[in-house]
Amino acid sequence: MPTYRKKLIEVNIPLQAINIESAKDASLTHGHPSTLHRYWARRPLAACRAVIFASMVDDPSECQDEFPTEPEQNAERIRLHNLMKRLVI
Repeated sequence: MPTYRKKLIEVNIPLQAINIESAKDASLTHGHPSTLHRYWARRPLAACRAVIFASMVDDPSECQDEFPTEPEQNAERIRLHNLMKRLVI
C-alpha cells in the first residue's frame, strides 16, 4: 500500500497573491461575456486553479531524495509558489 504524501496545499500556499487575483477576477465590469446578463455569475477561477494545482503537487518536504535539506525545500516551495502565481493570472 502506498504511503500518504503531504500536498502543497496542506503546508503552504501564496494566499495573498491568490486573493489579489480573485478580487480582480470578481470585479470585472465590462468586456467579458458574464457582464451581458446578471444570470451568468462569475466563478472564482483564479482561486480554483490555485487550489487544484496545490492539491495535486507534493510538498517538497515529502521528496527527501530530491530536496534533502530545509533550504532546498524552501527554494522549491518558492519556485512552486511562483508557478502558482502565474497560473492565477
